[in-house]
Amino acid sequence: MTLWVFGYASLLWNPGFPVVERQHAQLTGYARSFCMYSIHHRGTEEQPGLVLALDAQEGASCQGVALRAEPGTEEQTLAYLRERELISSAYYEDTVELHLADERRVQAIAYIIDPTHVQYCHLPLEEQARLIARAHGGRGPNTEYLYNTAQHLAEIGIPDPDLEWLTAQVKALQAAG
Repeated sequence: MTLWVFGYASLLWNPGFPVVERQHAQLTGYARSFCMYSIHHRGTEEQPGLVLALDAQEGASCQGVALRAEPGTEEQTLAYLRERELISSAYYEDTVELHLADERRVQAIAYIIDPTHVQYCHLPLEEQARLIARAHGGRGPNTEYLYNTAQHLAEIGIPDPDLEWLTAQVKALQAAG
């Protein structure tokens, strides 16, 4: 069994499993957005941060990377991803069709936000910046998550104007103290 995983945020820069192939990929019907309160990895219940999630939206499209797990590691990879991504029930695991840059179509695992979950949110960019600038969780500061994701998207040629704006705004907030 070939295992593909869709990376659109931290999986871009920290997959945590052996990857033998990376391809630019597009997922239709979903948008990448800071629509999930982080109360474990990048924030706490008292001071939540925000993490990116795939938010189902008609007509939307998300650019990311399809990651093919090293053959023979599929079971371990799925176990690792489930422990990492399903820490709360805010995400659910689904199989989605990705359109790869080399014109292949593959079935991949993706972790998608449950819009009925208490951690789901839709906040203006200004409020997102304020939360990200101050939050810190078990995996480190929320700013690190934003900066790494924005940097890696830029490095692989996937522009995300919202993340670029948030990066500049969060840096300005931090500089202002």
